[in-house]
Formats: sequence, structure tokens, C-alpha cells
Amino acid sequence: MIKMDEFISFDATGLAALVRQKQVKAIELIDASIERIKRLNPMLNAVVTPMFEQAREAATGSIPDGPFSGVPFLLKDLGAPYAGVRMTMGSSFMHNFVPDHDSELVSRLKRSGLIIVGKTNTPELGILPTTEPRLFGPCRNPWDVNRTPGGSSGGAAAAVAASFVPMAHGNDGGGSVRIPASCCGLFGLKPTRGRIPLGPDFGDIFSGLVIDHVITRSVRDSAGVLDATAGPDIGDPYWAPPPARPFLQEVGADPGRLRIAFTTQTLTGLKVHLDCISAVQDAAKLCESLGHELEEASPEINGEMMSRAFMVIWSAGCAWTIDGMRLVTGQAPKQEQFEPLTWALYEMGRQQSASSYLLSLTYLQRSARAIARFFHKYDLWLTPTLAEPPVPLGFFDSPPENPLQGLRRAEAFVPFTPLCNATGQPAMSVPLYWNADELPVGVHFVARFGDEATLFRLAAQLESARPWANRRPNLSL
Repeated sequence: MIKMDEFISFDATGLAALVRQKQVKAIELIDASIERIKRLNPMLNAVVTPMFEQAREAATGSIPDGPFSGVPFLLKDLGAPYAGVRMTMGSSFMHNFVPDHDSELVSRLKRSGLIIVGKTNTPELGILPTTEPRLFGPCRNPWDVNRTPGGSSGGAAAAVAASFVPMAHGNDGGGSVRIPASCCGLFGLKPTRGRIPLGPDFGDIFSGLVIDHVITRSVRDSAGVLDATAGPDIGDPYWAPPPARPFLQEVGADPGRLRIAFTTQTLTGLKVHLDCISAVQDAAKLCESLGHELEEASPEINGEMMSRAFMVIWSAGCAWTIDGMRLVTGQAPKQEQFEPLTWALYEMGRQQSASSYLLSLTYLQRSARAIARFFHKYDLWLTPTLAEPPVPLGFFDSPPENPLQGLRRAEAFVPFTPLCNATGQPAMSVPLYWNADELPVGVHFVARFGDEATLFRLAAQLESARPWANRRPNLSL
């Protein structure tokens, strides 16, 4: 039987190697994961739907021969249907919804050999950059249980930071992989638009804002999962440019001398916390010490116009989501079944015109062309991931008379990440910095469209220069 300290010391690639070499059995890894979830989840509230019996059955059955055979894994309870297991999307309206099929992504994760042990907490419909749904209650950050783990993949990040599993599924429509990765001291990559299929139910979500991937501790795990899940599915409306070679081969490859632009300023003039500024300055010095060329610069994008355009699509997307939930459940949504912020955003979305939606999409596409021109000169763009370190739980609460206040606070908390959802760029949050309160503060690297390879090369170089895998929160009970 694998010991707990051994289980938490390996990444997913390492655990898979132990199974492949017959040093441990898959059921041992599953039992270790379940034991850790049972011990720590009451404190963190990261896992909301255990799938322990299904996982044990899978671990003792015929496991697909893939790169992660026998490794325990968690699915976010949003946007990843698993046949026969409820998918609530963090909403009371969906608390009894059970999909009858797997998404293409879930099928690919299963084929890679991953064994899913449960589903993780998420804010209602993934709207906020924190994970405090009324349905399940707040998920807590393992570094400070009074602070947010981020969102909307906050349950996934808290679970990985607490070593429930070595990596977990997330999705990202405005930063929802990168935000919790920053808050929990983990590696979080948002792939290029169209890299991961959304079938069989969707061609794209919110006109391409949303994409799935994972939150990991190691860079190689992120690359390995992308290799296992990337590529077009039948009927996809578009897909990302195919990579020159497997992403895993980029991990450890020489990145060369990169031209890296950096900034600590937002495109909208919003204030950035000194800790986040210090994190970028520290990362810039580290990159310079590794031989890269750094220059302070930002793309020419009107941040205010981009934010307004993004909100039109985000609110319309909320209305589309709830109206779609009506179709799949056959039930009419009622205001009392949703959180006040969600319902206010739903009503805002229903008021958007077709013309305003398409004009907003046009502006986001113009922004994509502007950032593409920027990457003629630079290989990467370095910014803070967030404008603040992890904030206290309740920070995004809204008063009854102003239900959208939390969303306005969210805009100030996440001024950097949504741009990449609007333009389709790949981007990553890298855990290189902890502040004086021992809270993680991620830094954000953006690459040109289709160029995850450069991100993986640099990430591996940074991981080697300043390892973070053994920096873990103190969770002794």
C-alpha cells in the first residue's frame, strides 16, 4: 500500500509510471486519494460530488492503456458531463440534473487512463472568480481557509493544492483556470481557442471565450493532458493550428532567447496591488537571468471598450445558459432558484440586442488583431495574473439593492486574464512568488495564437530554475 507522503510527492506522470512499472496498483492510488479527500474535504469543501464507488470499480477493472493509467482525477462540476453523475453547475436549479452521456473531453480523459473520483465545487454557472455557491457553500483556500481559492475552478485548485489529486479539470471563460491557479500556488494553462473540443453538445461557448484544460502542480502534467485531449472532434466549427510535435516534447526543450514584453499596469487604469507588481518584477528579473530579453510594453487595445464588449457577451451568455437549462430540464427557471447576481446578469443578458452582441464580438475580434500585431515583435507578454493576492471569502458578496456589485468587484480583481479569452491566445499562470503573508501570487504569460509550445518551454525552464512543487500549504489537522 502506498504511503500518503509518497502519494502526495508524485505528480500525475510520476504516479502513472509507478502503475506502469507495477510498483503500485491503481486501486492503491484511488484509495489514497479517497482517504485524503475524506480527511481534508470537510475543512476545504472542494469536492461536492464524490464518485468513490465508481472510481474503485474502474480501478479494479480494465483500465485503458494511456499516459495516465490508474491516476486519480477530479472533474469540475460545470461543463463536463459524465453519464449517470449529476452536474449541478453550482446552481440549485440544476441540483437534480443527471446527464445521459459523456462529453468528448470526458471520453478523452478516460481514454488517457485517468480515474475520476469526484466533482469539484464551482460558483453558480461559473460566473464569479471565487467559489462560494449558495448551493454548496464556500470552498476554502488551503493556504488560508478564510480566503478564496479563486474561481470558477476554485474547487479544482483547492483539491490539487491540498493533494487530493495531482491535477484536476477546469475550464476558463475569463480566467477560471488561471485565477485559481494563482490563488492556490499552482500551474494553470489556458490553451489556444479551439484546442480542446466541446462536443458533442457545443461547437463553441460564448463565441469562443470558454475552453477546458487542467490545473496541475507540474508543467509536464499539463503538457501531457493537452496531448491526450487536444485535437478536433467531428463537426467542430473550427480548431486551433496543430502543434509541430507533442506538447510533452516541449517540456525541457531550449526556449532560446525570448523577447518578453512586461507590464504591471492594466489596460483600464485599475489599481494593481504592490504584491502583484512585485511578483512581475521578480519574474522579469528571473527571466533576464535566464538569458531572455525584457522590455516594458503592452498591446494597443482600448481596455474600457474591450471590457464593455466582453460584458455584453458574458451577460448574453448567462441568458443563453439559463434558457438552455430550461430546454434540457423541461422546467421554467424562477428567480428564487438562482442567486441574485446570477438572475440580475440573466436579465441584463436578455436585454442585449442581436446588433449589440455582434458589434461587441467585432470589437473583440479587432482586439485579437491588435494583439497579433503585438506578437510580431514579442514572443511573450508578462503581466500579473490578478490585481490582488487571494481576497477574503465574502469579498464578492452583493447587497440586495445592488446584486451586480460583486461582478463589478470581480472586474477589478481580474483585469488581465479575460483578454486572452476574448482573443483566443494561450496563456499561463505560473507560481513563482509568495507574499509576506505566505499567500501565492501568480504571474501571467501570454503567447501568440497557437503557440503553447513557447509557454511550455519557458514554464519548464522557470520550474527548473525556481521549483515550486514542494511548496505546499500546512494542512495538518
